Amino acid sequence: MSSPKARPALERLGQDIRNARLRRGIAVADLAARAGTSPSSISRLEKGDRGVAIGTLADVLVVMGLVERLADLIDIRKDDLGLALEAERLPRRGRSHTSRLRKQKTGPDAVAEERNVVDPDGVAF
Repeated sequence: MSSPKARPALERLGQDIRNARLRRGIAVADLAARAGTSPSSISRLEKGDRGVAIGTLADVLVVMGLVERLADLIDIRKDDLGLALEAERLPRRGRSHTSRLRKQKTGPDAVAEERNVVDPDGVAF
């Protein structure tokens, strides 16, 4: 079952593909042959059928010279909600890893820990 919001978007995509094909003067049968699919798949794609494989869409876009548009469908640099959520998760103040280690080693166990250091060659100091 298709989402009520997805259906108009798929229909618009199909119509845009059809218009691009017609502007280029390519027949459905020719586009299908060049994309390696059937004419019925091209017709279904142009009608906005949600059952057409994304690979078929990609092949059609390659034939029409528009494949770079597929990569731009979800550009994370333009994802306002995702960017806002990511910004909320960023730390308020930056602390370096070294300062955290220093803070951990200044506790009472730091002196005892320094005595128990083992050399990689197996010699204890």
